Amino acid sequence: MRIATRLTLVFVVLTLLVALAIGWFAVAMSSRAQYATLDSAINAVVESGQRDPNTALSNALYVVQQNSYNLNLDVVFPSGQVTQLSTATVALTTAPTLDDVKDSLTHVTSVGHLPGFRIRSESAGGGAYLVVAASTAGITKQDQHLALLVAVAAAIIALLGFVLAREVMRRDLRSMERLIDYAGDVAQGDDAGPVPPSEGSRDIQELHRALVVMVEALRERIALETQNADAMQQFIDDASHELRTPLTVVKGYNDLLASGPVSDELQSRAVSRVRREVERMEELVRDLLLLAEIREVPLHPELLVDLSELVTVRLADFTLEHPERDVTSEIAPDVTIRARTNYVDRLLGNALNNILRHTPFDAPVRVTLDAAKGEASLVIEDGGAGLPVYGMRPQRFHRFDESRSRETGGSGLGMSIMADVAESLGGSLTTEPSSLGGLRLHFVLPLATVAP
Repeated sequence: MRIATRLTLVFVVLTLLVALAIGWFAVAMSSRAQYATLDSAINAVVESGQRDPNTALSNALYVVQQNSYNLNLDVVFPSGQVTQLSTATVALTTAPTLDDVKDSLTHVTSVGHLPGFRIRSESAGGGAYLVVAASTAGITKQDQHLALLVAVAAAIIALLGFVLAREVMRRDLRSMERLIDYAGDVAQGDDAGPVPPSEGSRDIQELHRALVVMVEALRERIALETQNADAMQQFIDDASHELRTPLTVVKGYNDLLASGPVSDELQSRAVSRVRREVERMEELVRDLLLLAEIREVPLHPELLVDLSELVTVRLADFTLEHPERDVTSEIAPDVTIRARTNYVDRLLGNALNNILRHTPFDAPVRVTLDAAKGEASLVIEDGGAGLPVYGMRPQRFHRFDESRSRETGGSGLGMSIMADVAESLGGSLTTEPSSLGGLRLHFVLPLATVAP
């Protein structure tokens, strides 16, 4: 059963129950008032003759005639004989007995011997008793009529409530049903359908907005998970390929050396090649472990690093080792960041090693470091051939060298390590063309904030 039908039925049932309860209460109060009026008339007749039993009969007749009471007056003698003094519209069909008299001497009551009547008795002298009786048939009939009217009125009210509920809640319920159907489709994996329009009351509109936000977040999460899964698969494929190639070379030369006697020249070349491939695998494994470690370190380490001093030392070593290059620098003093020294040193080492690997031996180098607006800006430029494409975030195992030469291309992790280190510190790496003609690496890192 749909929610619209359930809510409508609940509303109709509640309306019907409330209407019946109010009607029953009204009928009960009306019946009670009529019985009180009837009992009051009986008591008035009885009380008129209680002072003098000898005049009780005449007084009773006088009060009945004076007030036009529709009452039966019967006299019951000690012998059980009954004489009717006055007959009402509905007369007694069964004569009252002495037992009926005894049960009604003190108050108005109903007795099983006389169904449909209210009676009260009093002494009439000489051992006789006056019995005053009134029929309740009129009250019963009126109660039944009122009960029928209440039932009809309750049914009409329930019908009007049904129509009103359907009219008032139709738009809300229709919107809610659409949202339920849409949520069911999303739960089953079909989230490509259109979002239902936002209609209805404020609560329904808020539910609509919440559902839209949830679905959008779910879509983004699924897209992210898919992207991560694809990236992880690509990473695994590339890593396995990078490791498989040197292993194939090592295995090939090992089989060659094990196949029989070889010349000294071939043996020397095989040993040298195997050593280079082993060193390449060691470098690749170290880089992979470093990338995994970078992912686990906090974004803001507690160690303060003097970036100005670290860049100055690294650049001095580079200039000393490669005097053939024209190295210029402009380094602002006291630029401090929060980082791990070995990570920043690895970042600088990768940047300078890329220059050695990818540029001519006499290509110029320029390094600039300054700070502004809470950020440190480190720029490392060279006069090499540059990159085919700028602005892209370096990816693992992606060599910008189109020839993918292992002599110049490296493992494909150097640029990715620099980008990961910068991002782990809350910064970024951007590749741009340099005015020197080659590559411009622009690192932006947050400055360390020292508590006062």
